[in-house]
Amino acid sequence: MEDQVMNGPKYFYRNISVDSVIIGYHEKELKVLLQRPQNFTKWGLPGGYVLKTETVDEAAFRIVRYRTQLENIFLHQFKVYSDPDRIKDDSLNPETFQKIIGIPIEKDHWMFDNFISIAFFALTEFSLVQPTGAAYMEECCWWNINNLPKLYYDHNEIIAGALKALKLFIHHHPIGYELLPEKFTLPELHALYETILNKKLDIRNFTKKLVSIGLIKKLDEHRNIGAHRSPYLYTFNKEKYDQLIQEEEIIVI
Repeated sequence: MEDQVMNGPKYFYRNISVDSVIIGYHEKELKVLLQRPQNFTKWGLPGGYVLKTETVDEAAFRIVRYRTQLENIFLHQFKVYSDPDRIKDDSLNPETFQKIIGIPIEKDHWMFDNFISIAFFALTEFSLVQPTGAAYMEECCWWNINNLPKLYYDHNEIIAGALKALKLFIHHHPIGYELLPEKFTLPELHALYETILNKKLDIRNFTKKLVSIGLIKKLDEHRNIGAHRSPYLYTFNKEKYDQLIQEEEIIVI
């Protein structure tokens, strides 16, 4: 690890990085996975550099896999961030980096170069994730996407960009498959879409559309949630789901 820090350009593409907005859904809230370096007060997105032996997509999958401990996770590239001042942060300097990694860092170190960041969002079921920080990371955990801590660099902008991209993406991609448990009720699915879009949806028309295109299947099972309340459970039709994600013109809602 020390060799990679000191001699990064030997291993990584110079001036290219990856940032991943890992999104989960829990108790009618969108969550984002953040990490905090040792001896540091600000938080940031899971990210890293691209090895010369891998593609950008492979780097993003590697980073997300390490943070979540999940192998099969949905990942979508949504934007490139290239502002020349994007990584200027007075709180991140050679002294603070030395506290984080325990290695003396010079002002002209390669990690202080300007980096173009290729941003992805990842969608995953909240309960399956086992948050894991990278080396030198003290904490890695979920935060409410509407109540974030102080973030370094331009990570607030990247998260806002991911949420905007997701709101567009939701109209032609059945994202509930990634964010909900295998079995769910119609109100739970409805609440997920309302949470992402931040607006009310007519549950009758919403349900009718998803059933009519064959995306969800009604199960002969109920969820007992109180006296006289036991709604049917549904599941996604995986075959239909795989078909829909190949059809870019499909409108899910």
